[in-house]
Amino acid sequence: MNDKFFDLKKEKQDRMINGALKIFAQNGYNKASTDDIVKEAGISKGLLFHYFGSKAGLYEFVYEYSARYLSMELKRAVSLRETDLFFLLSQAEAAKNVLFRNYPYMQKFLFTSYDLPDEDMREKMKEYHDLVDAAMNEVIERADVSRLVTDADVKLLVRSMEYVTRGLMETAINKGMDPDMVYEEAIAYYDMMRLKFTKPEFLKED
Repeated sequence: MNDKFFDLKKEKQDRMINGALKIFAQNGYNKASTDDIVKEAGISKGLLFHYFGSKAGLYEFVYEYSARYLSMELKRAVSLRETDLFFLLSQAEAAKNVLFRNYPYMQKFLFTSYDLPDEDMREKMKEYHDLVDAAMNEVIERADVSRLVTDADVKLLVRSMEYVTRGLMETAINKGMDPDMVYEEAIAYYDMMRLKFTKPEFLKED
C-alpha cells in the first residue's frame, strides 16, 4: 500500500479513491482518463502522479485497497457462530452495504480487471481479488447445509443471489437509490429464498 497517500486527510483520501473508482468502474481501465479522474476527485493531475506515479499505479492501489476493505468488512460483519446460509449471506450483505455507503462504485470496480491491458496486471489484480473470494468462501463454508432441502444446490443459490444483489447495486447506481433501500430489498430476497430452501423444522426454531 501507499504510505505517503495515507498521510493525507481522510476526506481527501476518500475523494481521490472515489474519483478513481467511479471513472474506472464506468469506463474500464483502457478508456478511463486521468483527466476525468482528477476532475471527479477535485485534485490536480500533478498530485495524482505524485502519489501514484501513473494510471497503472493508481489502478493497482485502488484495486488492492478495495479488495482489502471488502475482505475486512466481511470478516467484521459476519458472525462466527452463525450457521444458517441465508443469515450468513444477509450479514455479508450488511458488509457490502457499508461499502456502498462509503464507496458507491467499489463493488462494480472490482469487476473491471478483465479490461486490463496485459497479463501481468491481470495476474496481480487476481491476487488481490482472491482475498475477497477467500473471505466470502470462509463465510459460505460456515453454513450448515443439512438445514437445506435435499435438492438445494448451495453453489447455485449463492451465485443466484450474487446476480440479484449485483443487479440491485447497478440499478441503485443508475437511479441514485439510497443504500439502505438496496440493502432492505436484498434482505427481502434472502428471506424469500430461506423460506423456500430451508427444511420446515429449522424454520420452526426461529
